[in-house]
Amino acid sequence: MNVRKLVGNQLEKAITEITSEYSPAMVVPASRPEFGDYQANGIMAAAKKLNKKPRDIASLVIEKAELNGIVEKAEVAGPGFINLFLNRNFLSECLSSATLVTPLNRTQKIVVDYSSPNLAKEMHVGHLRSAIIGDAVVRTLESLGHEVVRQNHTGDWGTPFGKLIAYFDQSGADYNGLADLEKFYIEANHKFNTDDNFAEASRKAVVNLHTGDPETITTWKKFIGASVNHMQKVYERIGISLEPNHIRGESSYNEDLPGILEDLNAEGLLTTSDGAKCVFLDEFKGKDNKPLPVLVQKSDGGFLYHTTDLAAVKYRSGILNADRILYFTDARQNLHFKMLFAVARAAQFVEEDTALEHHPFGKIVDGDGKPFSTRDGGTIPLMKLIDEALVRARATVLMRNRGLTIDKIDEVVSAVAVGAIKYADLSKNRTNDYVFDWDNMLSFEGNTSPYIQYGFARIMSLFSKGNARADHRAAITIRNDIEHALAVQLVRYQETLEQVATEAMPHYLCGYLYELTTLFMRFYEKCPVLEEPTAIRESRLTLCSKTAATLKHGLNLLGISTVSQM
Repeated sequence: MNVRKLVGNQLEKAITEITSEYSPAMVVPASRPEFGDYQANGIMAAAKKLNKKPRDIASLVIEKAELNGIVEKAEVAGPGFINLFLNRNFLSECLSSATLVTPLNRTQKIVVDYSSPNLAKEMHVGHLRSAIIGDAVVRTLESLGHEVVRQNHTGDWGTPFGKLIAYFDQSGADYNGLADLEKFYIEANHKFNTDDNFAEASRKAVVNLHTGDPETITTWKKFIGASVNHMQKVYERIGISLEPNHIRGESSYNEDLPGILEDLNAEGLLTTSDGAKCVFLDEFKGKDNKPLPVLVQKSDGGFLYHTTDLAAVKYRSGILNADRILYFTDARQNLHFKMLFAVARAAQFVEEDTALEHHPFGKIVDGDGKPFSTRDGGTIPLMKLIDEALVRARATVLMRNRGLTIDKIDEVVSAVAVGAIKYADLSKNRTNDYVFDWDNMLSFEGNTSPYIQYGFARIMSLFSKGNARADHRAAITIRNDIEHALAVQLVRYQETLEQVATEAMPHYLCGYLYELTTLFMRFYEKCPVLEEPTAIRESRLTLCSKTAATLKHGLNLLGISTVSQM
């Protein structure tokens, strides 16, 4: 149940009755305990419409709103805010449900484009954020009942592969893995820039690839196979839910590209400029105030990213019937997606009510604000990053707990290492750059994955000591302010997930889990459990059970594992 929405709806009904028109209640979690559990901040806007004093209107809203049984106390505060204190019996009833998340009444089919690395090279740190952020949003959307179609739009086509194919044709080189393939690409790229004959051979290889030459396709498939195998190993190690069947790379749209040009031309959008095919839209202009072109076909007949992306939009809207289409890429592609969406709508490739959303993210930087990289400035392969995380996590875990078995140590180390990498990213507002810092992300204090994982393990140890089931279900009686605060945080889980799903911002969930863990730690210190009389013991064990289940579920949505001992 979304308690925030429930309270907001009741207040909005009262406001509408008073003003004769809809006005949002603007219900938000209270900033301080003395202000209640929620605050309604929309009264002043309603009062302005009526030319009345906000405090008078707020009092009238409280009088008319049907909040009995939900709100224990509602009071007018400040210039016209309403402070709302939830009823403890209502909180207990909410927590009595075995269901943590209630599917939404209105669900959607949502296509999510994320990860999308270029193939024929090892995945590196630069590929990390799209995969981690996109996957967390996907899992959250699914938890609310949405039908989610994962799309891994890999870069598996075009000139880079022409260079590689030409290099292998001319050199007869063989390779033992993706690292060799990447090394050969560097050599091929150098030859392309210095050897005209090789450059021409590369361009011919691209033509052969696009026209389906059997020998060229065979070589290409070998490169793609090695890349996909590597990619899946990375996903498995770091807990990303993408699978090979989610791959729909640039090559998938090759046959659709001529039709995209025909569609654009039929809508009167296509213009020839210096031999190239372009779309000019009035809303996109350069510094000289001249229209910026959306280039869809080069003068030599080759297609571009815009063309392929338009084909993907058309496919996702027309074939997959998406209600929302989400893209997770770095912020440098903002203009690309603005232009892409504008052209797609102008060409009627999407239904009017289909949402096209680009959700950009910042860079990963070091302590000096420079791109996170190796000492020589090179990119850090993701496999090496995970290996280093495991080494560092092992040292941290062994320093804290030497009583674990070898198997248990390995389980804890893996959970802490992967969790630390993912949570350090997800806990930051994705639109910002974030500083990669091993010490901070592996700390058992503060807003980190190890801190939350430890909180979960602490609850599990409580059940073990008390010989109680982790899914303990007894009636909850809220007896004090600490129990009340913990209960309120627990019932806020649904609204948090809905906010993540709407705004594609996983840091809301991270902040929620951190606050929940912190509240539980306070509860653990101030409220004895196992030593109390039966009724109190049973009630508090249920609060612990709900907290553990919520932490486990929330971390799972972030792609992070929990362990029962740490």
